[in-house]
Formats: sequence, structure tokens, C-alpha cells
Amino acid sequence: MQDIDRMIEEALDGEEQALFRETAREPGFFEQAFGLLGGPNGWVNVIMMVVQTALFVAGLWAGWRFFEADNALSALHWGLPAAVLVLASLIVKTAMMPEMQANRLMRELKRLQLQTAVGRKG
Repeated sequence: MQDIDRMIEEALDGEEQALFRETAREPGFFEQAFGLLGGPNGWVNVIMMVVQTALFVAGLWAGWRFFEADNALSALHWGLPAAVLVLASLIVKTAMMPEMQANRLMRELKRLQLQTAVGRKG
């Protein structure tokens, strides 16, 4: 794979080489995760993260009250909402994984476009 990358980079002009270097490097998990907070859909992801954090904190608080309960009815009163809130926060967080995958696919499509452009030149 590295030989292909080197051959493509050698065949490109200056501006195209910079584009190729940008698309050739696969960003790490945290870089991809924080990359979701920018761009055209970044505001939606920021709202989702705020909601997810609020759900998680509320779930922790209800869980704390659950473990402080001294009878079964009180434990049920706080335990069920605690479980629902923590699970809801998990669901909201995992809802952002498809967008990370879509960003990976878009990066690879750009890379393929660049490779076909180089193939046409050469």
C-alpha cells in the first residue's frame, strides 16, 4: 500500500500532493470523534453531546439515589429512571458512530477520485 501511495504522490503536482497527503493519513479515533463537532453538521453533534452528557449525569444522580434507598419502593422509584437515563445516554452517543463511518467513507472516496485522476494523467 505504501508503494502505491508513493507512486501517486510522485505523479501529482504541488497542490494535488498536499491534497493527497491530507487524504492519505487515517486520523485516529479521537481526532475523528472531535472532528464530528465541526463542519456543516457540527452543531447537531454538539447538541447531541450536551444532551448525552445531561442524560448521563441525571442517570448517575438517580443511580446514587437508588443505592441510598432504604426500601424496595424507593429503590424502584430511583433505579428504573437511572437505568433508562444511562441507557438513553449510551444510545445517543452510539448514534454518532454512523457519521464517523460516513466520514471515513468520504475520505476514501476522495482518495479514489485522486487515484483515478492520477491514472488519467499518466
